[in-house]
Order: sequence, then structure tokens, then C-alpha cells
Amino acid sequence: MTPLRQRFLEEFARRNYSPRTTEAYLAGVLRFVRFTGRSPDQASAEDVRRFQLHLIAQGLSWSQFNQASCALRFFFTHVLQRPNFVPFVPFARKPKKLPVILSPDEVRRLLAAAATDRDRLMLRLAYGCGLRLGEILRLRLADLDSARGTLWVRGGKGNKDRGVPLPDCLLAELRRYWQKYRPVDYLFPNRHGRPLNPGSLQRIFQQARQCSGLTKPASMHTLRHCYATHLLEAGTDLPTLQRLLGHGNVQTTMGYLHLRSERLRQVRSPLEFLENPGGDGPPPVTPGGPT
Repeated sequence: MTPLRQRFLEEFARRNYSPRTTEAYLAGVLRFVRFTGRSPDQASAEDVRRFQLHLIAQGLSWSQFNQASCALRFFFTHVLQRPNFVPFVPFARKPKKLPVILSPDEVRRLLAAAATDRDRLMLRLAYGCGLRLGEILRLRLADLDSARGTLWVRGGKGNKDRGVPLPDCLLAELRRYWQKYRPVDYLFPNRHGRPLNPGSLQRIFQQARQCSGLTKPASMHTLRHCYATHLLEAGTDLPTLQRLLGHGNVQTTMGYLHLRSERLRQVRSPLEFLENPGGDGPPPVTPGGPT
């Protein structure tokens, strides 16, 4: 291991960053090294500029682009002790797009289309407990608290633990699953006893989506979005939803307010008032009030 790489890992250890963050940042720096063909302590601002243009040309998502930028910023600031280099590593503005949301009937069709009972259980856990893809793959037997009806998510995003309600129907399915497959540690291990590859679960989802006949551009994370949106539509308050999702900032949770279908249906277009003059019009404007 090179001294720079050792220092990089030590700086992450000092800050108690999660292994996933460490791995992602290290991959970003290594990608930069492969692009430049030399040690990163010899890099110039022009190298960074060309690297970022290269990432754009490669068609990386803006999230991946910004993750690589974060990795370089961390490296130059804490490993090379060159914070003056940070202004040369800009972030990209990410488009603010609302996520795809499936209706309850569409979710039902998707879950029914899973190829095996194990595949179906993973998808049902994602929707029934609002889990991220990685959280499903890292689930262990010890995370199931049947006495309290709780599923414990260990080391979620931001290295935070949280508990979510475990529905009786899922608990019964988990018991049947254990009786059939007898997992020892991880609930959904590969043949080596380690968590499944994330790509495997994404493929399971896409196969179910295609078999169900759904045409919306959904992904595994869509089930978590559906969990949050459907809970809001059922009357769950924002602070509770924030805790269930493990959000550090309620502003993140508030984004789901824009997705509630019943709120959209309640809004009447001003065109309706023109077409139906005798109906209820828009609320009257108070003279001198705000416009």
C-alpha cells in the first residue's frame, strides 16, 4: 500500500466514515489516478478540469460526478493538505426531478410478478419497510425483533441505525423463508454466505417490472419512494415519516409532499372557473391584502 493511500484510509478512520463511503471515495480517487497516469500529488488544476470533462463525456450521472468531486476535494484537503486546490474541483448542479411513483395497484402487480418467493420477499421488504437496496442486502437474522414487531436497519445512510415497523404479514413470510432456506447470518446471502451483489437485486426488480407489464421507468429505489408517498397519503405525519426513512433533515422528507396524488386532485384549474361561471370560484381577494 502506498503512503498516500494509507494516509487516505487513516483520515477516513479518524472521522469514522462508513466503509461504503470510504470505498466510494477511494474509487473516485483511483479513477482520477488512472485518467492522469501519475500520482495525484503531482496533479494540476488542468488535470482536474480535463478529468471532470472526461466524466461528463462518459455519460456519468450527476450524482456520480459529484461523488467523484467530493472524493477529490477530500483527498486534496485532508491527505495532501492543499485546501487551496478545492475551488478548482467544482460541483455540478443536479437537475431536480421528482421520482417515479407507482399506484398501490401497480405495486401489487409488480410484487406478484417476482420470479421466486425469495425475490418477492426482498421486493416486499423494500416496499413494506421503506428500505434502500443496500439495507435489504445487509439484513441479518439478528435485525428481526419479532417480539416488538420491529426491523432494525443497522448502518443505514450516514451510518445511522433506525427501527421500522415490521408488518405481521412480512414477519410470517420471513419465518417461512427461514424454514425453507435456513440462512445463518445474512438473510439473503450469496453462495459464499456474503450479501448479494446490488446488481442482482436490480435485475430481480427489472425482471418483475417487465413481467408485470409496467412501463414506468422505475428502479428498486422506487419502492422506497412509494412507501413514503403512500404513507403520507394514508395520513402519516412528517416527523414520523422522517424517522422511518432515516432522513437527517426534514426538508428531504418534505419532498414527498409534492407527490401526493390526493392533494393534486384537490387543486382546481382556473380554467374550470371560466367553463363553469356559476360554480364555486376561487377564494375572494381581500382588498389591500397580499397579491
